Amino acid sequence: MATLRLVPVALLTCLLAGGRCSAQRAGPVPLVMWHGMGDSCCNPGSLGYIKKMVENKIPGIYVLSLQIGNNVVEDTENSYFMNVNKQVMLVCDKLAKDPHLQGGYNSMGFSQGGQFLRAVAQRCPSPPMFNLISIGGQHQGVFGFPRCPGEKSRICDWLRKMLDLGVYTKVVQERLVQAEYWHDPVKEEEYQKNSIFLADINQEKGINETYKKNLMALKKFVMVKFLNDSMVDPPASEWFGYYRSGQAKETIPLQETLLYTKDLLGLQQMDKAGKLIFLSVAGDHLRFSEEWFYTNIIPLLH
Repeated sequence: MATLRLVPVALLTCLLAGGRCSAQRAGPVPLVMWHGMGDSCCNPGSLGYIKKMVENKIPGIYVLSLQIGNNVVEDTENSYFMNVNKQVMLVCDKLAKDPHLQGGYNSMGFSQGGQFLRAVAQRCPSPPMFNLISIGGQHQGVFGFPRCPGEKSRICDWLRKMLDLGVYTKVVQERLVQAEYWHDPVKEEEYQKNSIFLADINQEKGINETYKKNLMALKKFVMVKFLNDSMVDPPASEWFGYYRSGQAKETIPLQETLLYTKDLLGLQQMDKAGKLIFLSVAGDHLRFSEEWFYTNIIPLLH
């Protein structure tokens, strides 16, 4: 006599709906991390160390720290010189092919890695991103680099020279990562017209309903702001705020921006649903203690 096997309700519902069904995940939700400007996937003093912190607190977790390039040197250089849209496309392809991530994952971006992972959430919904944690990410862009990593390096000198020559020219936009999220509040029209990355993901070149739908699918969107940030200008960008249009002195919070009041990206609905979490650290850019990380971030990864 054949044995009757009970099918879980969730799986049965998926099958009846004609969906693609995967086995229920065993173990912790995987984590994908993206580093910031001038850093790499596996730096033992930054993301390599954070990877170990997460693995120690969540045994058995799969952590993918993204490397853009064939080695850490290329990874670091690409954080300055590789077109962001190409980077996002490469990451989307990498995530889609990773067997560990097919049931979904959490993500954590550091500095510019925060807005890059948001682009992944908006453009590439499969596999699904559950929670997006942006640590010092500049979601409305920047209008200055008060403290470029490696102040004495030729890269920082070259970066400033390119920005001065013409941040919104095609050649600079295509070749300089930081130009792609440079947001000039005094020249909003030029920014909206010529920014090839940030203006697109922030719905400033036109409305992409898919971007809005995909971002709203997140369970939580966590934004961490550094209260004494000496690198990001303005620090309000880390909570999706920015300079009031037309000048570069007064900043306004997310809730006063057109992006929020017109709900162009779904952030207003997410806020009302409790999906937006605003955290702060009383320190400089990306300076936080292990205790703060364990208390505030680790619970979001379970």
